Amino acid sequence: MSKQELVVLGRGDEGGACCPGLATAPLDEDRAAELAKLFKALGDPVRLRLLSMIASRAGGEVCVCDLTPAFDLSQPTISHHLKLLRQAGLIDCERRGTWVYYRALPATIDRLAAVLTTPRTTEVTTEATA
Repeated sequence: MSKQELVVLGRGDEGGACCPGLATAPLDEDRAAELAKLFKALGDPVRLRLLSMIASRAGGEVCVCDLTPAFDLSQPTISHHLKLLRQAGLIDCERRGTWVYYRALPATIDRLAAVLTTPRTTEVTTEATA
């Protein structure tokens, strides 16, 4: 039996990161496919702006009626982009009467951030070496 210590992921004691980042270990095929879906959803400038508008809103949610005027796009096109963000698990929504309110899902956004975070290393600046 090996005497190596196993690292348990998802415990919350790694600063909220559930999975190793890109610089920590190579991604396996399944994890890469899962992450690619999330990044693909963010690969469009309109969807990236929509997510930013939703996530940065005071109170944590925004009505679709406040999102649509910010773009020079039709309402069905905005709805399509919001649907793709929902399918990727980046946002969720709730219907209230005739309006739909959107909110960001911080856990998914934090997972993406954790993957892209690199371990802190000592950086040598050009000023320090000059």
